[in-house]
Amino acid sequence: MRQLHSEHLTRDTGDHVLNPDLGPYARWEGPPRDAAVLIPVIADVRNPSVILTLRTAQLSSHAGQVAFPGGKIDDTDGGPRQAALREAHEEIGLEPSAVNPIGELSPYLTGSGYRVVPIVAEVLPGIDLAPNLGEVDDVFEVPLAFLMDPGNHRKQSRTWNGKPRYFYEMPYGDRYIWGVTAGIIRSLYDTVYG
Repeated sequence: MRQLHSEHLTRDTGDHVLNPDLGPYARWEGPPRDAAVLIPVIADVRNPSVILTLRTAQLSSHAGQVAFPGGKIDDTDGGPRQAALREAHEEIGLEPSAVNPIGELSPYLTGSGYRVVPIVAEVLPGIDLAPNLGEVDDVFEVPLAFLMDPGNHRKQSRTWNGKPRYFYEMPYGDRYIWGVTAGIIRSLYDTVYG
């Protein structure tokens, strides 16, 4: 994977890019809430892949959706990188010692009021993962080549408050990758190949 450089971190990314009339935080009043996700790329020279999760159905937000490991940045985290590593360890048992962070993407602004910093990292191949069943139903991999193929980035819409709201989707087999997760994948594509 190409190295991420600081000039790539000035992109405007978020749900509002496809929905400029809704503003950056369509369903949130007040300052954004800080969060971070880890984009764990398994460093297999022949077939790199990205680790994703399927969130449990009983969660209060984004239940049953495909997501990156991650969550809110706690005051004790020391920043997005530490938060992403902590969350990945809590959610899927990914040991920080098996992770080599290589950069971060521009913050992704969500309609629900989050400012999400994606941390891109290489992960050693062959690691054992243990999902936290209170948060994650499944952990799976998707080939990086599939995710970085713009032909797999489909723009879709659903009606929200009487208007179409646009988002990316990237169905992979029986996995439906969409919304913020697909938007962050598209941001990774635009950063690396744009």
